Amino acid sequence: MIDLHTHSLLSDGILLPSEMLQQAKSTGITTLAITDHVDLSNIDWVIPRLVNVCQHLKGQGVCLIPGAEITHVPPELIASLVEKARELGAMLVIVHGETISEPVPLGTNLAAINSDIDILAHPGLLTQEEAELAKQRGVALEITARKGHCLTNGLVAKIAQKVGAKLVLNTDAHTDTDLITLEKAEKIAHGAGIEDFKMLIENSRQIVDTRCSSFFKLCN
Repeated sequence: MIDLHTHSLLSDGILLPSEMLQQAKSTGITTLAITDHVDLSNIDWVIPRLVNVCQHLKGQGVCLIPGAEITHVPPELIASLVEKARELGAMLVIVHGETISEPVPLGTNLAAINSDIDILAHPGLLTQEEAELAKQRGVALEITARKGHCLTNGLVAKIAQKVGAKLVLNTDAHTDTDLITLEKAEKIAHGAGIEDFKMLIENSRQIVDTRCSSFFKLCN
């Protein structure tokens, strides 16, 4: 299992990164990205701490990847924040998409896809235009295990598969009980209408190999 969207107590999660590593290990997760929520108020504080702790926890059986989830910022600020996150050392950058369970600013999905991001998290009522642009730009669209955000998984899967956009499956975990086994992930994918579950894991692996190859080597 590879999970590229989780949160620690550096944002709204409840676990230390060290605790997350141990919980991930017990769940059978081999690679875990900690992508805490950031905006202009905390981006320069959160990311360096994640980079530091992920480096110090290498070789512990789970590769921790330092990342960031840009959350609820005005669409016109997304691109600059993505760039800032990269400069600060975030290996993976995702954007909090237009989930129907929160009042995300309209236009977030398109602005995010047009930025240098890896994953558009829980994109909500995804349009074909957005999915086609994601395919062109190599941005992965997320199938999520997170309560509330998961309500549009079926639509996201349907449109992404129709146009051939890349899909990944993550938990958006905020605590230990949010992390899931490979078997549970496969059931969630099947429930969303995705038969090729191995494709989801392979897409996540490709993101890690592309964005995090140098960091990933430190984990082994």
